[in-house]
Amino acid sequence: MRVALLQYSIAWADPQANIQALDERLRAIRGQADLAVVPEMFSTGFCTNRMDLAEPWGGPTCQALQRMADEYEIAVVGSLIVREQDGLRNRGFLFAPHTEPRFIDKRHLYKAGGEAALFKAGDQREIWEYKGMKIRLAVCYDLRFPVWLRQEPDNLYDLLICVACWPTVRVQYWDSLLPARAAENQCYVVGVNMVGVDGAGEKYNGHSAAYDTWLRDIALFNDAEEGTRIVDLPIEVLHHYRDASPLWQDADEYQV
Repeated sequence: MRVALLQYSIAWADPQANIQALDERLRAIRGQADLAVVPEMFSTGFCTNRMDLAEPWGGPTCQALQRMADEYEIAVVGSLIVREQDGLRNRGFLFAPHTEPRFIDKRHLYKAGGEAALFKAGDQREIWEYKGMKIRLAVCYDLRFPVWLRQEPDNLYDLLICVACWPTVRVQYWDSLLPARAAENQCYVVGVNMVGVDGAGEKYNGHSAAYDTWLRDIALFNDAEEGTRIVDLPIEVLHHYRDASPLWQDADEYQV
């Protein structure tokens, strides 16, 4: 699978501008990638005090994502603010061409950033298959919790994607946790973070990356770099490694 990592600055609380920017970025890589990964809350930035920015699932932002996926023949993974009858969600999504979208809601809500006061936590531990790759999605803070992301027996997923608004002041943990999840789960890991300064004054320097299970950084963005990098993640190479070194057979069982 060819995966595009899109690291860029998000326009604060401006869904229309962010949707247009994503459209331009996806159009530029049409035919070059199977799946594109964008930062957490790609349409608004990490707004935790703006309930008015929430849309119903299936609303204008979802419609725009599906249109782009269909038009450019590329799946899109990220997150956005969604309003349900019982409250708001930070919803991770996969919009694939010509098929029903899939989603999970962020499990771990960052209390210090006001997220837990605004959103409800999710409990979905879903695996999505796309073009032969089994995918698990984590949203930002979820990356810190290895039990939540632990492989079940028999390697249920091949690729862990983490979409984030992870600030510069704590980016050293991001840099360490992405390869750690690749090692312990014997999988590919792709993490995409934003860059720039948001409307709350928080700074982000990106460090988006892709790792294989040997911990090789097959994509690694420079500090505060904006741009797109496309990586090839061959599933047969991963399966060969798991067969040659079946560490998962010795793993402990975890309960969440």
